[in-house]
Amino acid sequence: MSLIRSRGNKATELRLIEIFREFHITGWRRNQPLFGKPDFTFRRERVVVFVDGCFWHGCPRCYKRPSSNQEFWDTKIGNNRKRDRRVRRELRQEGWKVARIWQHQLSKSAVIANRIIRALESA
Repeated sequence: MSLIRSRGNKATELRLIEIFREFHITGWRRNQPLFGKPDFTFRRERVVVFVDGCFWHGCPRCYKRPSSNQEFWDTKIGNNRKRDRRVRRELRQEGWKVARIWQHQLSKSAVIANRIIRALESA
């Protein structure tokens, strides 16, 4: 598993781009050199958006613990959650507003769009 390199969460990011376009949310950039590698960055408003996969980030609603090699997966998912908290804390300390969206939430485009718009307006 350690030799498998991440290639991003392309499908979820593309879905969020569709939502941005549908609701005319502009000003975002991808692949910005910030701590934690946010999926989307709104530099002017100092807002970052992460789209978290339900399995890899241990979604409380969707995560299904694998039946084999449970100790490995418990450690892996636990470390991912710790890293997510550390990234959020450090970005907030640097003055960024952090929005995290679960993969399963992408089906509710209006809810997600309103959440992002509120974050941008409050920044």
